[in-house]
Amino acid sequence: MALKLYGRDPIKMFEDVFNDKVSPFFSSMITPSFKVDISEDEKALYVSADMPGMSKEDVKVSLEDDVLCISAERKQEEEETKKGYHRIERSWGSMSRSFSVGENVDAENISASYDNGVLKVTIPKKEAEPKKGKEIEVK
Repeated sequence: MALKLYGRDPIKMFEDVFNDKVSPFFSSMITPSFKVDISEDEKALYVSADMPGMSKEDVKVSLEDDVLCISAERKQEEEETKKGYHRIERSWGSMSRSFSVGENVDAENISASYDNGVLKVTIPKKEAEPKKGKEIEVK
C-alpha cells in the first residue's frame, strides 16, 4: 500500500511544486528569468523581453561570438519603522538569457531600448558572405 498525501504520491509532490506549469512562483525562485519573444523578418531579428521592476541601468545587453546576452540584476530594500515595530525587507537577484543569433548580423548597428519594463532589441541582418571554397588536389 503506497502512502498518499491528499490523494497524491508524496515522491511526485516535489516534481509538481517545482514544475513551472503547476507553480510558476516556486519555479521562478529557483531559476529567476524573464520571458522573451523573438521574431524575424528579412531585415532584422527582434527580441522583446519582459523585465518588470527593473531600471534601465540594471539591464545589460551584449553580443559576443554570435551570442546575444541579456542580463539584469535587481536590488531592492524596503524599510518601515512605526510605533512598536521595525521591518526591513531585501530582495535581490540576477538573471540572464543568451541566444545564438548567427553570423549574418550587423553587430555595429544593434539597438536596444527600455520602456515600462520591456526591453526591445533590434538586430539588423547583413548580407551573408559567400563561403570561400578551395579545390583540393587528389594525389
